[in-house]
Amino acid sequence: MGPDAEDRLMHTFFASFTFMADHFGLLADRTLGHLELSAAAVALALVIALPLGVWLGHRGKGFFLTVSISNIGRALPSLALIAIFLGLLGIGFVNVLTALVVMAVPPVLTHAYLSVEQVDPDLVRAARGMGLTEWQILTRVELPLALPVLFTGIRIAAVYVISSATLAAVAGGGGLGDIILNQVSYGLSGVIAAALWVAVLALAADALFGALRNRLTPRGVLAGRGA
Repeated sequence: MGPDAEDRLMHTFFASFTFMADHFGLLADRTLGHLELSAAAVALALVIALPLGVWLGHRGKGFFLTVSISNIGRALPSLALIAIFLGLLGIGFVNVLTALVVMAVPPVLTHAYLSVEQVDPDLVRAARGMGLTEWQILTRVELPLALPVLFTGIRIAAVYVISSATLAAVAGGGGLGDIILNQVSYGLSGVIAAALWVAVLALAADALFGALRNRLTPRGVLAGRGA
């Protein structure tokens, strides 16, 4: 890359901040749509995958199922999923939401399973010996110890969904992807500006779930993990 190209690149990068100032309302509106889509996808993924993963981990069964779902989820590119659901559900919010849920389920399911399944069996046996029911063992012993790993899966899913939601514009789903995928209308500075906002949203989501993990996990568990 020559000096002229580097100068143009730096000029475009700094111009993106001018774009942010000049089009703050546009970016804010697209950000709300982006967050609405991403939050709905993560929430649905949690409702679907979290109880299933925790239950399978508690029973110590389903390792092949969770690993298979995780591998399939990683193998399917987000754009391909959106294209598939485009044919099934048409253009719009529901299409993109369904694709994002499919992408968010594998990390949540896998980490929910592993977080409970890897709890020290001696602790579980001791709890049973004390007369605790299976529900009490799950909620009082396994889940508190599982929270750090469990939240890792949620954080991965949230960052993945926020980043992939930029492709929503392909199927009319809105969000910041409307700017990122429309360089003709907004210019390269607009594309960079929207991409920076997506990066900030992903980092903010990761920090939020990290803070929730620290808030909900017993201090002794965090200290034992060096968190």
